Amino acid sequence: MIAGNFYSMAASSVATRRKTAVESFGCAASAIGKVEAGMSLFAITRGQWSMIDAVLHVLDQVGPAKLSLWTWTVAEYEVQVLTRKSTFGDDSVRYIVNHSKIARIESEGGLKCLLRGSMNLNFNPRFEQFDITEGGADFDLVERIENEIPLLGDAATGKQVWAASRVGEAFEREQLALFKGLKVWAK
Repeated sequence: MIAGNFYSMAASSVATRRKTAVESFGCAASAIGKVEAGMSLFAITRGQWSMIDAVLHVLDQVGPAKLSLWTWTVAEYEVQVLTRKSTFGDDSVRYIVNHSKIARIESEGGLKCLLRGSMNLNFNPRFEQFDITEGGADFDLVERIENEIPLLGDAATGKQVWAASRVGEAFEREQLALFKGLKVWAK
């Protein structure tokens, strides 16, 4: 049973975007429910669960799977939680300029789940939004982009990370001038 208000929306004939919408007052497992082929869910939380909770629920539902995770930072807790599923090799980390919160989970059984939202990996008690879809062009797009990101070692320079991210290709040089140099945060 899903905690909170539950709204079912008809799927769009063009994109079959969001079949289900949930206002979650419970946990990730209650909001997401059973992970199955063709599913599509949009959720609003008040921070009761984070992206790591959603990822773990989906992994528990689909069994053995490949996981890719986009985030702006990872703490030791999240690394420990994820290592319960497997170990990570030297090519497990890609360095890019990123603020996305995306997880791509491809199960051995063929399910292709794409999770995304405003939520970070950690607990954050404020309004957050979350989407999960199974299958589709969104999963394929994220996979293609991941495959294009070069493997940079831990000693990569900021310039190498910037180039790997290809952010500069999306803007005119003048637009990005604001982001040059060191930033000093006031106390």
